Amino acid sequence: MTQEELDALMNGDIDMDELSEEEETQEESATADEQENSDDSNVEPEAIIEEKIKSAELPLPATDENKMVHQLDDVTKESEEKASEIFDIIEGISNDLMEKEESLNSVIEVLTANIALFEKLVTKFPDVATFKTQLEENQKALDEANATLEVLQSSGDSIMSVMDIMQYQDIHRQKIERVINVMRALSKYMSTLFEGKIDDENRVSSATHIHGDTHNDVASNEDIEALLAQFGNA
Repeated sequence: MTQEELDALMNGDIDMDELSEEEETQEESATADEQENSDDSNVEPEAIIEEKIKSAELPLPATDENKMVHQLDDVTKESEEKASEIFDIIEGISNDLMEKEESLNSVIEVLTANIALFEKLVTKFPDVATFKTQLEENQKALDEANATLEVLQSSGDSIMSVMDIMQYQDIHRQKIERVINVMRALSKYMSTLFEGKIDDENRVSSATHIHGDTHNDVASNEDIEALLAQFGNA
């Protein structure tokens, strides 16, 4: 409470309740200002954020994991190897299906002959129940064999469809190789544009700092050599 407020209170010009409310309002305002200042202190200044962005290693270093053509070469190589393995497996399955079809055709021939024989026996000896029973059993077996043969043939057709679809993998590989060739051509073209008449080892070393520069960030010889090595290995 100031001296002026105390004198006014003694003279009866200020009500005690009004004074209390005013002090509470001032305290709340001060608390809000402190909270706002505290929140601002937790936020990083823009200068710090910009410095962190500048310090980030961009572009990525020219390692085997980041070289584009190197990665594409790995993709085409691995894709071709895996596709070859898949073709071998599919071919093995197809050969097994063809063998089973041949075996099943032999079984169907035997069942057909048995049915013809039992039909004659049933016609000649209608009172013998065994002939009729065997005729029915062989007929059921023939029906099941024919159904199984249809499944094998359908599976063989599906295998051929898969092999046709896998042919697109080779087309995709060729497209990637075409992209690689274009990228390599552009790389060689850019290297040709930056060629000079003087070999790099015969050049005069560049000044690290020139009068009039507005910054003090000076690249060391090691940094420059590392940068040149990256371009040379690209």
